Amino acid sequence: MTQTTRGPDGIDRCAWVGDYPPFLPYHDAEWGYPVSDDRRLFEKLCLESFQSGLSWRTILDKRENFRKAFDHFDPAKIARYTETDIARLLNDAGIVRHRGKIEAVINNAQRYAELTAETGSLAAYIWRFEPAPADLGAPYSLTQSPASVALSKDLKKRGWKFVGPTTIFAFMQAMGLINDHAEGCAMRAKAAEARAGFVKPV
Repeated sequence: MTQTTRGPDGIDRCAWVGDYPPFLPYHDAEWGYPVSDDRRLFEKLCLESFQSGLSWRTILDKRENFRKAFDHFDPAKIARYTETDIARLLNDAGIVRHRGKIEAVINNAQRYAELTAETGSLAAYIWRFEPAPADLGAPYSLTQSPASVALSKDLKKRGWKFVGPTTIFAFMQAMGLINDHAEGCAMRAKAAEARAGFVKPV
């Protein structure tokens, strides 16, 4: 199976984009580009946990609903959620209504405060786990890596939930710790250029 597909604009992109229009801006402008903003990183960790067992298409279609439902993924606000909020979320048809995942987001927001108090920022912590090039295979060839296993293990040790190594690998792909755009994808070089100019948070 080819790793790229040609879009209606004549541009070759990763095959997972297919012919689904909402994937185009997400793939072209977000996926695989390095991120150092704590709110965006936290949001993505939450959304990846909701994706567990589902497709990213399902989550992307509901992303704006998730943002509204979860106070735009403000960890300080989410950390104070109560059973009333859980009931509200379980009745929100615009999101994935899974009690375990909802409770995990609240738990992780509480753990976020502990982690950032120790490390300074979520970004500084996350980027410590940037994979070594030697640990990466060809694009599309892995679903987890030594780095995603290590980050998953450390987060779990800190009490985070729904952060398995496959979920964390997808997070690393999306947040630019890995450039997994396919060879031949027009965005691979752009993601690499963005990474070359990226200053890792400390």
